[in-house]
Amino acid sequence: MKVVLRNPRREVDVSGPTTVDALLARLELNPESVLVICGDTLVTRDAQLADADVVEIRPVISGGATP
Repeated sequence: MKVVLRNPRREVDVSGPTTVDALLARLELNPESVLVICGDTLVTRDAQLADADVVEIRPVISGGATP
């Protein structure tokens, strides 16, 4: 599968099928710090990913306005 990582942007190829949780472990990413999107759908850590999928991994960004 093609995995697009953001910040910095890079692409890696990973063999599938696999779960989101296993993919994040393989890429050494903290599951609490990223969002995983397959196609146009936000997926959970137990979702199955196929070899033909295109997956985007984005960092979670928090913040807000201060009074």
